[in-house]
Amino acid sequence: MPAGGGLLCGATGLGLLLAATATHGWLQRRAPGGTASLGLWRSCLGGLCRPHPSTPALWEATRVLMLLSVLTAATGLALGLSVAASAARRARARVAGVTLLLAAMLALLGLVVYTVGTLSLLGPARAAWRFSWSYILGWVAVILTGSAGLFHLCAAAKDPSPENSEVAGA
Repeated sequence: MPAGGGLLCGATGLGLLLAATATHGWLQRRAPGGTASLGLWRSCLGGLCRPHPSTPALWEATRVLMLLSVLTAATGLALGLSVAASAARRARARVAGVTLLLAAMLALLGLVVYTVGTLSLLGPARAAWRFSWSYILGWVAVILTGSAGLFHLCAAAKDPSPENSEVAGA
């Protein structure tokens, strides 16, 4: 089954989702003490990073959505890897594709919530802040994870094995 593109995009997307979720480069601005940056979990000034003293509800929602996206992408990737070892290849490829698409949608929703919430929270000060590399990694991960889901769904549709082979392995 030609699902190699789905596995490559899925693994890369998962890695980028992990990096985006864990790092502190979502927002950045130049500050008198160096560069200030904000992430989902901590804020940094210069080289000193601290957990957020308080977190707006929209950022909490982004945290939850990004973590769910990481877990869903890992599940989809595991299902995609198990396709070759299964008699029910079509069914597993479909489930892997749908799971990876769900992961992309969760990350997309998290990024949209973060964008809208951050712009409203910063107000006039938003001109000093810029969305940074972790945020961009999140958007690239959405594209790769969504592509992985589509690749798996296409691979399932083009699988030449008979449809009843899905029941034979059960």
